[in-house]
Amino acid sequence: MKIALISTYELGRQPFGLASPAAWLARDGHEVACLDLSRQAFDEAAVRGAGMVAFYVPMHTATRLAMALVQPVRRLNPAAHICFYGLYAPMNEAHLRSLGVETVLGGEFEEGLTRLAKRIESGAKNGAAQEEPVVSLGRQKFLVPERGGLPGLAGYAHVILPDGGHRIAGYTEASRGCKHLCRHCPIVPVYNGVFRVVDREVVLADIQQQVEAGAQHITFGDPDFFNGPAHALAIVAEVHREFPELTYDVTIKIEHLLRHEKHLGELRDTGCLFVTSAVESVDDTVLARLEKGHTRADFLRAVAIFRRLRLTLHPTFVPFTPWTSLDGYLELLEVLRDEDLVANVAPIQLAIRLLIPAGSRLLELDEVRRIAGPFDAGALTHPWKHADARVDALCEEAQRIAAASEKLKRPREAVFEKIWRAAREAAGRAEEAPRVPLDLAARAAIPYLNEPWYC
Repeated sequence: MKIALISTYELGRQPFGLASPAAWLARDGHEVACLDLSRQAFDEAAVRGAGMVAFYVPMHTATRLAMALVQPVRRLNPAAHICFYGLYAPMNEAHLRSLGVETVLGGEFEEGLTRLAKRIESGAKNGAAQEEPVVSLGRQKFLVPERGGLPGLAGYAHVILPDGGHRIAGYTEASRGCKHLCRHCPIVPVYNGVFRVVDREVVLADIQQQVEAGAQHITFGDPDFFNGPAHALAIVAEVHREFPELTYDVTIKIEHLLRHEKHLGELRDTGCLFVTSAVESVDDTVLARLEKGHTRADFLRAVAIFRRLRLTLHPTFVPFTPWTSLDGYLELLEVLRDEDLVANVAPIQLAIRLLIPAGSRLLELDEVRRIAGPFDAGALTHPWKHADARVDALCEEAQRIAAASEKLKRPREAVFEKIWRAAREAAGRAEEAPRVPLDLAARAAIPYLNEPWYC
């Protein structure tokens, strides 16, 4: 059977979520077309000839883009079985089915996709009840991803180095899910504290094939690389032995950085260029409501450890929440300035607004339920307004500045200064002199991926 696997957006990465199931489906004899619409045109011929069209939806933006394609796919191929799979599929199951999606798969989805393909081949009619579990957390025996049908790595995000050079970046996953239950995290409604590892030999083989295809750097897309530190460290040690010039980056929560501080030197010594960490806020009240598992002091301690080890930390934030104040936002900017982190933070991180998706643990809070509107199926979120309209206005202005500056490729320091001035003006403190002069342009550059982090 001909199958089209479609990805709409994944942060500039070559999608593991297409390459991995492509290997499973090809093993069963299917003819698989992988379409990454962030890097290639919509292939009408591949869709028109497919018995199954499956959209990979690992994140909010990807899901909204994919939803808009359901009807065009249906017009092109009325007989195709349409499936959505990935993290955002189960939490939006009801709305997806209302659009005409017949199968929804989340969690460990490869086995479900292969079972679905067999069911379709055996003559299952469109509209038949789904037999595969909507969420599967079973342990799978992974296959080496099939990347041959995807655009070359040179067309994806690159790592920009301090000297202005760049490295072609590949992408893989050593684990999925997460042990933790952060209240705002979209992983929680699906995995609920469970994480699953990808077999070590599969990860190593996937990295090898990407190096052979030109990768000079690997992004590990695990929600938290230290959910299973022994597994993770064994992989990077072996990769470094095989490819000593290869660099990589990982994502690790602050709590794990502190708990496993003794292993951070191993990351540095095996080629880790930077670590991304979801700090979210420097306000302990907000952090407690989000159940992040760390405090402002913990974050600052991690910053000091990274500075001592000469590792680069990339903090990410959700600065606009129902509990954000203008003074609190200014305090975040001051912390970034005082801790010399301005260059480490992508400007869009200073403009992110809290999303309340379907099934979010945020809705456990009375104060959130009071402000959350009915679920907006088009936006895939419960809309909310801040009690202080100035905060919402500042969020819109920060988003405008970040978007415009990204198009113009302005330096992060220059964008930070624009947002700084907008925030002070919003708070009525535009004429107030900063405690430390804003002289940021001379600071050392840091390595980063050239595709901004959106949700």
